[in-house]
Amino acid sequence: MIEVIKKAVQASVGAAVLTRERIRKTMDKLVQEGKLSAEDAEHLADRMVEEGRKELKNVQGKMVSVLQRGLETLDVVSRREFDALREKVDMLGKKKGRTARATTRKAKSRTTKKE
Repeated sequence: MIEVIKKAVQASVGAAVLTRERIRKTMDKLVQEGKLSAEDAEHLADRMVEEGRKELKNVQGKMVSVLQRGLETLDVVSRREFDALREKVDMLGKKKGRTARATTRKAKSRTTKKE
């Protein structure tokens, strides 16, 4: 799921870059046709790019918000919570002479041998 999110964000950033190039080309064309001065074209292009950046940040913020609500609904633990629990398990395991990672590796090797 994280990879899908990353790809969506990368696509939106790629679209923003593509849009900037299109804006510049369109402004250049308007300047060549004499419909806009070079200074006005530059100013307008900069303003449009900045508005695009703001909109991209807005969309990304909304995506993060929606994803956080979705993860809360699914009751998925965060990486931070998982790491904290792993530390606690490791500390308890050390008292017994084992760690969670070692136990996990042993369990994986047992599963691999059965197959």
